[in-house]
Amino acid sequence: MKRRQILTLSALALALPYRSLFAQAHHGMQHRNMDMSGHHSGSNSGLLALGALPHGERLRPLEKLQNESTQAGRFTARLSAQTQGIKLAKPYVSQMYTYNGNAPGPLIEVYEGDTVDILFYNQLPEATTVHWHGLPVPPDQDGNPQDPVAPGEQRHYRFTLPEGSAGTYWYHPHPHGQTAMQVARGLAGTLIVHSRTDPLAEMPEQHWMISDLRLDEQAQIPPNTMLDWMNGREGQFILINGQYQPSTSLAPNTRLRIWNSCSARYLRLQVDGCQWVLLGTDGGLLESARPPSDELLLVPGQRVEALLISEQDRATTLRALYYDRHKMMVEERPQDYVLAHVQVPKQGNNFVPARLRDTIHLGQPTAKKKVTFSEMDMSHDDHDMSMSMLQSMFMINGKVYNMDRIDLQSKLGEVELWQVFNDSHMDHPFHLHGTQFIVTEREQAGQRLTEPYPAWRDTINLQPYETVYFLVKQDQPGIRMFHCHILEHEDLGMMANLLVS
Repeated sequence: MKRRQILTLSALALALPYRSLFAQAHHGMQHRNMDMSGHHSGSNSGLLALGALPHGERLRPLEKLQNESTQAGRFTARLSAQTQGIKLAKPYVSQMYTYNGNAPGPLIEVYEGDTVDILFYNQLPEATTVHWHGLPVPPDQDGNPQDPVAPGEQRHYRFTLPEGSAGTYWYHPHPHGQTAMQVARGLAGTLIVHSRTDPLAEMPEQHWMISDLRLDEQAQIPPNTMLDWMNGREGQFILINGQYQPSTSLAPNTRLRIWNSCSARYLRLQVDGCQWVLLGTDGGLLESARPPSDELLLVPGQRVEALLISEQDRATTLRALYYDRHKMMVEERPQDYVLAHVQVPKQGNNFVPARLRDTIHLGQPTAKKKVTFSEMDMSHDDHDMSMSMLQSMFMINGKVYNMDRIDLQSKLGEVELWQVFNDSHMDHPFHLHGTQFIVTEREQAGQRLTEPYPAWRDTINLQPYETVYFLVKQDQPGIRMFHCHILEHEDLGMMANLLVS
């Protein structure tokens, strides 16, 4: 979509009724977004004030899901999606969607080789699923939109975690058309697969699950606005483990696991006076630690393992710096956010082993795939706008999602080279289900660059008009999804089906 088309989009926003695709659109856009009348709102009118949430409290560890099995190599538990009133800001009780009554949901910790058996109960008023984001689980156990769990029903999710799958993962709903709002209402949880030969097993760990939350003046979660559907929803509160601007202390040599579980917010993370040492990505440890850097960028759905190093003991601040992802119909003032206050001890990274894992490779590809993210061409002169235009705005290979259509096919165990092109003006994070891939090259504005290091990933950002090349192999037959991980775009149809056979 070209910048000159934004005026036509403004006409669309005015022509569309106040009902969004899936819920009544409310006023109160954050920052300097346009409201539904097309005017700029200069404040968070209609939203809960930032000072209303407690802040500065000690960071609480994520609650763990208890293993009910006494058998070695088995993890058995119960997980329930339910509505729950949670006191976030006095005197209000916020009605949220939760896993086991908690938002975020409980942390699941398992080991390579474990068989996982989770009995899931859907106590929500709508259908949902549990998607095990990034895990190599069978397609029929991965919470695809083809496998909804109706209200009041239950199902077992069963899978065995293969060797080599150690990494930092998460779980969230994936019902088509309802994923974005279910996550916005609180449905997301973390999952860690450990290796019994982990070279960093003796390091202390701390877990930062970063999400954001929008609350209205009564501390309730409002539905999406029109601009949320176009750009992805961002809440005024950015939370870590469900807390607003907590404080925490790191022990020496702390291994941080960080999740971006936001629907659409990009996290450009900086800690004043410190540097990051990247140890791992979505699918686990790198071959070796990366050189220190000032920033870490996590796009929606991504995870990292990292160290914070400092030349002295330091009381400092974790910030999310402004990232321009080229939103539609928005005049956005660059703004940074304080996420937490952190005590960092004096430490380097000389204690990290030179080698963290075996060589990351897949071999030579024997097949190729081409995927294009695009947005609807709105440069025509037809101003007879309708709701269907928004529902067909975001596409993959020129089509919006159809649950019954197979868009691409892959052979079981075949190494493929995927070429994914973002033919639009906006950043889009690409996510592929059921496996990890290795980015090899990126191309933008005629410049093609080799990826500086191999890493296992399941989610990768695509800047406007950028092409990403990666190697991938699917090891289990069935239908896999691939889509934009701005959840509103996924719900609007920027998703496709891959049949592996």
